[in-house]
Amino acid sequence: MPVNAKTSTTSFGTKLVHAESVDENHFGALSTPIYQVSTFHQFSFDEPGRFDYSRSGNPTREALEDAIAKLEGGYAGFAFSSGMAAISSVLCLLSAGDHILLSADIYGGTYRAVTRLFPRFGIKAEFVDTTNVNAVESAILPETRMVFLETPSNPQMNITDIKAVSEVAKRHGIITVVDNTFMTPYLQQPLQLGADVVVHSATKYIGGHSDVVGGLVVAATAELADEIKFIQNAFGAILGPQDSWLMLRGLKTLKVRMDQHQKTAHSLALWLKNRPEVKHVYYPGLPEHPGHELALQQATGFGGIISFVLHDIDQVKNFVNNIKIPALAVSLGAVESILTYPARMSHASIPEDKRIQMGVTDTLLRLSVGLEDEEDLLNDLEQALTSAVLSTPL
Repeated sequence: MPVNAKTSTTSFGTKLVHAESVDENHFGALSTPIYQVSTFHQFSFDEPGRFDYSRSGNPTREALEDAIAKLEGGYAGFAFSSGMAAISSVLCLLSAGDHILLSADIYGGTYRAVTRLFPRFGIKAEFVDTTNVNAVESAILPETRMVFLETPSNPQMNITDIKAVSEVAKRHGIITVVDNTFMTPYLQQPLQLGADVVVHSATKYIGGHSDVVGGLVVAATAELADEIKFIQNAFGAILGPQDSWLMLRGLKTLKVRMDQHQKTAHSLALWLKNRPEVKHVYYPGLPEHPGHELALQQATGFGGIISFVLHDIDQVKNFVNNIKIPALAVSLGAVESILTYPARMSHASIPEDKRIQMGVTDTLLRLSVGLEDEEDLLNDLEQALTSAVLSTPL
């Protein structure tokens, strides 16, 4: 579909507001209508209409798919019923006997899919430190067909060189997939760095309001887009029109939300690293973070997620019991701050020995910084940390 003149600007904020396709038949509506319909009447026997059945295509979903493709700078976008539906559909590009390399410290849901579900279909997964480009190349086998990156990684915030890994992958004829959930297209555009496919759990920052579950995929080429479109239609894990509309609404405020998320996150990370109760802080915006310089090169910001380690499990329990503003919950990227305990939440499906090897210990916490006032969050963290120490048995 041709890009609307309003979206041709290079300003990302303007693109966000005008990225969705507004058809002239919508009577000038500034918001894409919700086409709550399962099927479409065909007016001509010889010339079928553009849409026939909402699994195969829906105008509201298409507006979202067009928008994310424009924002990521890709050939085509696809909307799925969840982030894991998006990831699983991309993994369906693989066939029996294929081998996939993944970041060693990957999201628990992705780990579960590639270690418990896709092996049933003869697909083999191997985890590698993708921050080490030489390690990635050394792990490539003749049957390797895909490299799946998460950068920053969840929850340790490790940074992988997307451009370097993509170049290695291309030399070996391998597809590079990047989970861009933490960064969003506003802060990082993997396709412009050489990746072939981008995936998002759009439930997080793109939706942004803890009210919708969805996943998005963007393909760099027509060939990959055709394959993913086939999988989307055949597999059927599509995003419904109501949820597509909510995602479109969330997209419009992505820039202003991300600006505030990361402004506050940066301040809190600087504060946390100087607290005696905190053993370690993982945040790419800190100069001492091993991926700090690389993050500066391949992204335009550091995001709104902070992971940090306390000294023992009793302090973790007391901290969680005393924190007041953040919700203790699974997920991230919402207007409200969300505190997650990865060992029992996002990474609970990973066996304990593997989880600890990944660095997801029982003393690690992940904070998705919301849009609350910075001073309120800082005061809340301070009282919870102080209470955690005072309440810890001697």
